[in-house]
Amino acid sequence: MSTAAVHSLWTTAADPIAKIEAPKIEYGQLSPTLIVVGAALVGVLVEAFVPRRSRYYAQVFVSVVALCAAFAAVVALAADGYGTTKAHIAAMGAIAVDGPSLFLQGTILLAGLVGLFTFAERRLDPQAHGHHVDSFAAQASAVPGSDSEKAAVKAGFTTTEVFPLLLFAIAGMLVFPSANDLLTLFVALEVFSLPLYLLCALARRKRLMSQEAAVKYFLLGAFASAFTLFGIALLYGYAGSVSYGTIAQVVEGKVANVDPALANTMGNDVLLLIGAAMVVMGLLFKVGAVPFHMWTPDVYQGAPTPVTGFMAAATKVAAFGALLRLLYVVLPGLRWDWRPVMWGVAILTMLGGAIVAITQTDIKRLLAYSSIAHAGFILAGVIATSKDGVSSVLFYLAAYSFVTIGAFAVVTLVRDAGGEATHLSKWAGLGRRSPLVAAVFAVFLLAFAGIPLTSGFAGKFAVFKAAAEGGAAPLVVIGVISSAVAAFFYIRVIVLMFFSEPRPEGPTVAVPSPLTMTAIGVGVAVTIVLGVAPQYFLDLANQAGVFVR
Repeated sequence: MSTAAVHSLWTTAADPIAKIEAPKIEYGQLSPTLIVVGAALVGVLVEAFVPRRSRYYAQVFVSVVALCAAFAAVVALAADGYGTTKAHIAAMGAIAVDGPSLFLQGTILLAGLVGLFTFAERRLDPQAHGHHVDSFAAQASAVPGSDSEKAAVKAGFTTTEVFPLLLFAIAGMLVFPSANDLLTLFVALEVFSLPLYLLCALARRKRLMSQEAAVKYFLLGAFASAFTLFGIALLYGYAGSVSYGTIAQVVEGKVANVDPALANTMGNDVLLLIGAAMVVMGLLFKVGAVPFHMWTPDVYQGAPTPVTGFMAAATKVAAFGALLRLLYVVLPGLRWDWRPVMWGVAILTMLGGAIVAITQTDIKRLLAYSSIAHAGFILAGVIATSKDGVSSVLFYLAAYSFVTIGAFAVVTLVRDAGGEATHLSKWAGLGRRSPLVAAVFAVFLLAFAGIPLTSGFAGKFAVFKAAAEGGAAPLVVIGVISSAVAAFFYIRVIVLMFFSEPRPEGPTVAVPSPLTMTAIGVGVAVTIVLGVAPQYFLDLANQAGVFVR
């Protein structure tokens, strides 16, 4: 046998090697995310090289500048038409630059900026050993109550790492609703979840409770991530691709040339249904919908209150954005399968959140169950499966996020010797002792309840109208009943504040720095403006309501 014949057994004649194409990345259109990631990396370097006493100011400066610059980039992209006429898929198919992604990114950046002000607050607690203290542990690595923790407090240490962690979380949230393939979605999910697990464990007071909250969140979050990843694997097996557009084409049976290796699994509806259910389950966990809500009250109660406020607002915006894109871009062909399930989840979430909230005695747990009920109201808009459904959800998320951060910022002000006084009995008579703080909190509670002339009413009206027009009128009836139940416990808190006698040993209201005042002021302004004159913002959400595919 000749050597040439032997060689031909394992080699074949081939064309000259084709050039490997360099990846094409549109840096300008990805600039909001890149700015925030860059600033987070600068924050890590600040921790390494800047002297300890200057770190706090350096970190706050870097974070504020980055979030403002990233928001300016989002506005510039929207003004340039990337939300409407120029909407397209960037970064080699990984990221969608369109109306919903820009609207949600803008909302997340503004919510992150307002949340950052509450992170940077240092005037609420009395000074310890001549040093200002914030809401975060002096030294995260020290065992609670140990000598090393006491030494760290005495030395005036502060955990300034919270700022880069916040920026990394925001960066993940910016990518999450604009991800256009399942792998990008999963990477973004992990990028914003891991910093949040850490931030939940860093409370200065009640550290054990804070660490317990972080462990619960981490373990349940890991379960949810595993479900999501398994669902992604099944969807890949079904469609032979992780790209949203390709999966949607396979679902609708529009694929022309099928790979022979995939012909056996492609079109296997079992893979599609189980995979889609698992990915949606992971997103519903992030949203806090019943029955995936078990982590919410414990984590909201145990985490430092600034973290709770940021997490309650921004995570919901990012997760609902991703859920909308998944259901409207990837699975519109499965609408008859997922709508009945979502009906059930929405009904359980609205009623479950509202009814269980009545029994709560802790203000942070009450707001946690309230956020679960709100997830149900937003799901009503998701179920509408129309352009109005998308725009109503976008508007609701924008309105809800600022009310939430404002409400948790007010919670940080009411304090006793043990730190924040979160038990409802401590809030009795607050309206007599500090009428302004009680009045501001009452405004936020009325917005949560959906009382007219607040942003909550405009948001609920938009969502319920879209749901009714989308053929989900019974869901709207249940939503209105749930709103009535929820209004009971919001108004109960208002009555407690204004019509109860203040206790002699009751809590004091701390005087915050301009940072927290700004956060609360922005919350009140957004609540009133979106309630009294919502039309401009509804139109904005309406323009941004079309997904690119």
